[in-house]
Amino acid sequence: MQKITLVDRLHYRFDLTMAKGAPALIAWLFALSTAMVVVFAAVVVALGLAPAAEDGSPVSFPSALWITLMRALDAGTVAGDTGSRGYLAAMFAVTLGGIFMVSILIGIITSGIEARVGELRKGRSLVCEEGHTVILGWSPQIFSMIQELAIANESRPRAAIAVLADKDKVEMEDEIRARVGSTGRTRVVCRTGNPSDPADIAIVNPDAARSIILLSPEAGNPDSQVIKSILALTNKAGRKEGRYPIVTQIRDRRNLDAARLVARDEAALIPTEDVLTRITVQTCRSEGLSVVYSELLDFKGHEIYTREEPALAGRSFGEALFAYDDCAVIGLRLRSGEVRLNPPMDARIERGDAVILIAEDDSAIGAPLKRAPSVDERAIRDGKPAAPRPERTLLLGWNRRAAAFIHELDHYVAEGSSVTVVADVPDAAAQLEAERGELENLTVTFEPGDTTDRRTLDRVVGAFDHVVTLSYSDALDPQEADARTLVTLLHLRDIEAKRGQSFSIVSEMLDVRNRELAEVAQADDFIVSDKLISLMLAQISENRDLAAVFEDLFDPEGSELYLKPAGDYVRLARPVSFATVVEAARRRGEVAVGVRLAAQADDAAQAYGVKVNPRKRAKLTLAKGDRIIVLAEQ
Repeated sequence: MQKITLVDRLHYRFDLTMAKGAPALIAWLFALSTAMVVVFAAVVVALGLAPAAEDGSPVSFPSALWITLMRALDAGTVAGDTGSRGYLAAMFAVTLGGIFMVSILIGIITSGIEARVGELRKGRSLVCEEGHTVILGWSPQIFSMIQELAIANESRPRAAIAVLADKDKVEMEDEIRARVGSTGRTRVVCRTGNPSDPADIAIVNPDAARSIILLSPEAGNPDSQVIKSILALTNKAGRKEGRYPIVTQIRDRRNLDAARLVARDEAALIPTEDVLTRITVQTCRSEGLSVVYSELLDFKGHEIYTREEPALAGRSFGEALFAYDDCAVIGLRLRSGEVRLNPPMDARIERGDAVILIAEDDSAIGAPLKRAPSVDERAIRDGKPAAPRPERTLLLGWNRRAAAFIHELDHYVAEGSSVTVVADVPDAAAQLEAERGELENLTVTFEPGDTTDRRTLDRVVGAFDHVVTLSYSDALDPQEADARTLVTLLHLRDIEAKRGQSFSIVSEMLDVRNRELAEVAQADDFIVSDKLISLMLAQISENRDLAAVFEDLFDPEGSELYLKPAGDYVRLARPVSFATVVEAARRRGEVAVGVRLAAQADDAAQAYGVKVNPRKRAKLTLAKGDRIIVLAEQ
C-alpha cells in the first residue's frame, strides 16, 4: 500500500483549491502578494535600508508597507527612488514581483470572463421570466410560431418567449434573427437543453409560464419525444400545483390515445395528420377556403375568441348573430364546457354560457347592440340549397396521408362520387385496395405514373371538379418534394389555360417559403402546409378554449366552413348590408361569416378577395362568381 506523505496531502489540498477556478486563483495570488509585501517591508525596516524621514527619524513599518505596496502595484514608481544600493535592490525586487503578480491577476480575470461568456453562450443559465411563453423543441414551425406570438404580444409590456432545444444557443438566435427578424416588444430567449429532461426544462422556468408549446421534432420518432416531454413536465419532483398549460401536436393518430393517457387534462393535443387531411379535403371542395383558415388562424387579421356576455342570456342563438356590428357570432361554449358551432337557431343562451365569435381583436369586442341592424327583406332569396351531386376528384402524388384523405373525402361527398389517384409509389395500389372496403360514397381508381411528366398529366387530367397535389414527403426531402409539386402545379395551370377548363387546385407544400413561389404560378393556388398547425398551436397557447373549437371545426360531423354562391342568398347587383346576408344564411340554418369577391380573387394584397367578418352595416354589391363564407352542415 502506498504511503501518503505530508507533502502529498498538501499537494492534494492545493490541487483541490486550484480546481475551484478563478476565485481560488485570485485568493492564492492575494495571499502571495501580501506575503511578498510584508516580507520586503520587514526586511527594509529591520536592516534600516529605507531613507530617513524628513525629520531624520527612521521609516516605520506601516510606512514601509505602503512604500513596498506602491512599488508592487506601479512599476514606474521605482524610477524615482533614491537611497542605498540595498534599498534600491529591495524595491527593484518588489517591483519585479509586482509585475509578475499583476500579470497573473490580469490573465486570471481575462480567463474567468472568457469562461463566463462561454458558459452564457452555452445557454444554461436560468430564465427569470414570468407570464412568458415556453417553446420546447426545435423544428421549422418555430419561425412562424414566434412571428405570430410576437404579434399577439404587441399589447403586453414585458412579453417574452423562452426556447429550449437540443441545439446551440447562438445558432438558434442567429436562425431566429435571420428567419423572423424583429419581434417588436417580445424578447426571445434561447437556452440549450434536452426538452425531455426535467432538469433542463427547469432552466426556462415552466412553473411561471403562461403557456408551454411542445414542438414535434422532424427526425426519429417525434411522438415518443413529445410524450417524454409531457411526462418530464407533469411528473417531475416538486412540480407546481394546478395544471400546466401545455399545447402540442401528435403526428401519428395511433399514438393519440397514449398521449391522452399521459397528458390527462393538462395538454391540448392536435392530431396533425387528421387536421391537415381534413383541411385539405375541405379546401379542395371550397376554392379559397385555405385563405379563410389562414385569416382565422394567424394574429394579423380576425381571430376566434370566446366571450361570456350576461346581456345575451335568455336570447336565442339566432338573435345573437346580430348582437355585434363588428363581430361574427359562430357558436356557443356551454357552462359544461361543451362547444357547439352553429347550433340550432332557437337554442337558448343560458347564464354562464359563452359565445364563440370572430373579431379583429379581443379589445374590439364591445357591448352587444341594443338594436339589431336593419335587414332588406326584398333582397333575400328564399331558394332552397341545391341537392348534393356526385363529385370527381383527381389526386396527384402520394404520402402517408393519401389513404386518410380518401377516407375523409368519403364523409363529405355525395353517393356516386369518384377519386382517381395517380402516383409513382409501388405500394400505393395495395394501400388503396385496403381502403376501398370502408368507403360508402366514393369509388377509387388508381393509375401509376409520374405526376411531373406532362404526357402523363395530359392523359389523366379530364373533367374533374377538384385536383389535389400531395407532396412526396415520405420519400423525398422537403425541398425536392416541393420542387416536384411546383412542376406539377405549373403543368396543371397550363393545361387548364389551353383547354379552357376550370377546376380547383389544392397543393400541399412542406416548406412555407415555397408558398410564394407557388403563388407566382397562379394567385388562387391555395397551399396547405404545416404552417397551419403552427398557427393553431400559437392560437391555442393564447386561448386554451380554442382547442375544442378547432376540434369541432375540422370534424366532418357537424358544421364546417364552405364558400357558396352569393346568388343563392341575396339578389345580385344590388347594394345590401352584410346583416341581410347574415339573415339569409340564418334562414337556412347557417352562419355567414364573410364573403369572397371574384373581382379580387387574383389580388394577393386584397387577400384574394376574402373578407372575413365585415361589419353588419357594411354595404355590399355582390356579383356573379362572388361567394358567401358560411358555417354549415353541408
